Amino acid sequence: MPPPVKRMAQGARMYRLVALDIATFPTRTRMPFRYGIARLTAMPHAFLRATLEVSPGGTLVHGVAAEGLLPRWFEKDPTAPFQQDLDRIWAVIQEAGRRALGYGQFADPFHFWSDLYADQLSWGDSHGYAPLLAHFGLTLVERAVLDAVSRSHSRPLSTLLADGTIAVDRSRISDPPSVESLAAVTGATPLSGVHARHTVGMADPLTRADVPEPIHDGLPETLEEDIARYGLTHFKIKVQGDVSKDIPRLEAVRDIITGAGVGDYRFTLDGNETFLDVATFRGFWDAVRSSAGLRDFFGHLIFIEQPFKREIALSGEVGDALRSWPDAPPIIIDESDGSLGDLPLALANGFRGTSHKNCKGVFKGIINAARIADYRRAEPDKGYVMSAEDLVNIGPVALLQDLAMVAKLGITHVERNGHHYFRGLSMFPEAIGRSTLAAHGDLYESPSGYAELKVRKGRLDLHSVNTAPFGVAFVPEADYRPLAEWERPVAPEDTQ
Repeated sequence: MPPPVKRMAQGARMYRLVALDIATFPTRTRMPFRYGIARLTAMPHAFLRATLEVSPGGTLVHGVAAEGLLPRWFEKDPTAPFQQDLDRIWAVIQEAGRRALGYGQFADPFHFWSDLYADQLSWGDSHGYAPLLAHFGLTLVERAVLDAVSRSHSRPLSTLLADGTIAVDRSRISDPPSVESLAAVTGATPLSGVHARHTVGMADPLTRADVPEPIHDGLPETLEEDIARYGLTHFKIKVQGDVSKDIPRLEAVRDIITGAGVGDYRFTLDGNETFLDVATFRGFWDAVRSSAGLRDFFGHLIFIEQPFKREIALSGEVGDALRSWPDAPPIIIDESDGSLGDLPLALANGFRGTSHKNCKGVFKGIINAARIADYRRAEPDKGYVMSAEDLVNIGPVALLQDLAMVAKLGITHVERNGHHYFRGLSMFPEAIGRSTLAAHGDLYESPSGYAELKVRKGRLDLHSVNTAPFGVAFVPEADYRPLAEWERPVAPEDTQ
């Protein structure tokens, strides 16, 4: 596809991406995080800084995006070492950056993204990269460019979407949402706060008696302590598909929540791609739901996330089985939502929605939210879901930009777990922590000498996030290097 060069009226604002620079930091968890086939103890965290030349005038403006380079999520190969995962993550970032830097001037950020999306998808297909991974590199570039565009206007991204300065072109979308739903999503006022839906991982201690080696770092180590510290009311509970283990653990979680006096609690279940067919999952669901100790508990369920392996979730067999299950619980996709065409297929197959994560794309999240709005309007009793899930998100950039989109999309609760598995922003230079506290004192605090997430009555205050250009008020200072010169990241020894 040729580079997108847009011709606009004389004096119209134009952009050119002139540099992409990257900085990485080693991060280590406070405790292991088990998700699916992976057990996370450490990973690199990358900042990507975009430099836009804005015309007329030739002003240079920086924007930033960030993400932890998480193993065994974008691709779940149990035989692949972490280093192989890192090499492939590195490759998709490099490819997206190389292509984006060659595009020349553009006037429309959506068209810039749309062209890059198509090019990256084609490259990924031809080089054996699944869409979920191929598009991850694209989303880092997308976020950094949107941040720079917002800074060039000195206005939040949400405002630029609402007033049409940044517009979504429906003609560029297969299965586009309606004009009305798209306008409602882009024009919405961001939420001023959201519930933090706390992750209960498969290996996470529930009580102090479950802690093998206490950390004693001043942060909660157990579910009981998290509820007491943060006032939690929303939870995400991971299951492994073994009734003999999952029922006792679910009962223990229920006892802790109710024992803490949490009244109107809500929770989701994460199936972690455990099941190979609908019949097996249906048997599991019937067993846990009918368990005498859990009948009332499941009255608080919101939805079930991705119980089926991504390779079969969107198959015709799964679709036939879901459509013929009249009292099925609401089930959404997550890992199966790798490209723009996946949500329409999932909804046609009987799924009730999908998740938003910035690592899957900002414009993609907007488009999918509008699609869900169309389905809600057509079938208001079906309970269609646009959720917000986590990817071990931490600040000072990734978490805040993700929250900015959650607020914009009107999602009232979001899975958050980075603050539980990591020790705040202590792994970054102190200057970054100080800048975060100064700019985002409603979202961060420092009771122990470093910036940590502030959760009050189970909620996150997003006022400073909503007034920043794109979530974060500043571009962190770091040892940035040109993307083309970025040295291959090396996996920590204990994660091989």
